[in-house]
Amino acid sequence: MSYVVTEQCILCKYKDCVEVCPVDCFYEGETMLVIHPDECIDCGVCEPECPAEAIVPDTEPGIERWVELNRVYAQDWPNVTQKGEPNPDADKYKGEEGKYEKYLKPREGS
Repeated sequence: MSYVVTEQCILCKYKDCVEVCPVDCFYEGETMLVIHPDECIDCGVCEPECPAEAIVPDTEPGIERWVELNRVYAQDWPNVTQKGEPNPDADKYKGEEGKYEKYLKPREGS
């Protein structure tokens, strides 16, 4: 099992999760973060740190699309290990539905 980042991270990127990850398995694209599911050790410390509640276990029902998205994008995007600044408009987008269709660019960052 591993954890993955879902749609709720899009245009938020708070990055609180990055700082607590003991194995540095977060990768950053233009609009969101992802977790490389093969590098995640299932410790779960990142999940409660996410203000957008975007991190879930890969055992959640219907999460398969996000597992694959995290795996593919983690191969293209740079590794991120420090918190840094979130999107300046993060609070505006927090909780918005349908962000995947509206804002995620195909293969962004590749």
